[in-house]
Amino acid sequence: MWNDTLITRRLGIRYPIIQAPMAGGIATPKLIAAVSNAGGLGSLGAGYMSAQSIRETIREIRQLTKAPFAVNLFIPQTNDHAVDMTAIDSMKQYLRSLQEIPQEVRDEILNLSLKETKFDFSEQLSVIIEEQVPVFSFTFGILPAQDIDDLKQHNIPIMGTATTVAEATELERAGVDTVIVQGAEAGGHRGSFLEFDDSSLVGLMALVPQVADQVKIPVVASGGIMDGRGIAAALALGASAVQMGTAFIPSQESGAHTQYKKAVVTSLGQKNVLTTAFSGKPARIIQNTFVASMRQYAGSIPPYPVQNTLTTPLRSWAAKHSRSDFMSLWAGQGSPLSRENEAAEFMAALIKETSQILESLG
Repeated sequence: MWNDTLITRRLGIRYPIIQAPMAGGIATPKLIAAVSNAGGLGSLGAGYMSAQSIRETIREIRQLTKAPFAVNLFIPQTNDHAVDMTAIDSMKQYLRSLQEIPQEVRDEILNLSLKETKFDFSEQLSVIIEEQVPVFSFTFGILPAQDIDDLKQHNIPIMGTATTVAEATELERAGVDTVIVQGAEAGGHRGSFLEFDDSSLVGLMALVPQVADQVKIPVVASGGIMDGRGIAAALALGASAVQMGTAFIPSQESGAHTQYKKAVVTSLGQKNVLTTAFSGKPARIIQNTFVASMRQYAGSIPPYPVQNTLTTPLRSWAAKHSRSDFMSLWAGQGSPLSRENEAAEFMAALIKETSQILESLG
């Protein structure tokens, strides 16, 4: 059977379908539980959460499912460059010049303190271990050796994210159990950690077989997979499972804003671009008024997390007033194939489609 893979056997799930973590509230406990209850692996994006919030959410998920689920964290980022105050002041003035935004929001941006809200990674990870989370995944780097040892001592499977063959081999060398390969099609932030340039933007169809040929650990394909056709293709290319994010954004259980869901479902013909406009870190998004405006900006966009802080008032206002033209509409290139459904119904459709396609291929 197509669903009997290294991943399903190791993680104790019925189908090799993983719902991407999608930090920031999109992956709600209800969505995670619905995917896990349907035989896949739901995932909590906990990178922006305090240790206590992570603990509470894990327990909430466990009230909704007895099946395995994953929790994802961001590897702490080091900023080797001094903060360029000229670039920051220039960005503040530019954002303040946007006439579509109310004056009070522009004033808030101008007067922002750039103190970052940081969550202690060691505290976050301690909760993962203490709560005996079934699966742990991480993004934006390599987990330190001691942390990998601690997780393995507690028999918690570890999955790391790579965007190139070089990153995948580094993760295997570090001791992760599974590598999630993120193709250039994937929505949201790029998981690149060795370097980011055009060479790290490898399409999934080219990336999966290359990684599968170079590593001995199971490979999860992520990026642009929206239906049974994508799942079947990923398995044929050498993946043991797929990870799908954009496809789950329109789900009823998703925490995405109603206008965000609508933008994803109606994205056929819309530009899908890579930008640092909202956060300072490269991310794939549906282009809207703000992103188009920022493409005309002549100055330097401050790096993450500075730009993320500067655009927070803008994003909060956009969400409050349902202004999708100023929301961060993270989405992959496959977004026009998205469907509005309950997560359980969507999982059933994916399973049926994949079975039918593989049967038709003999």
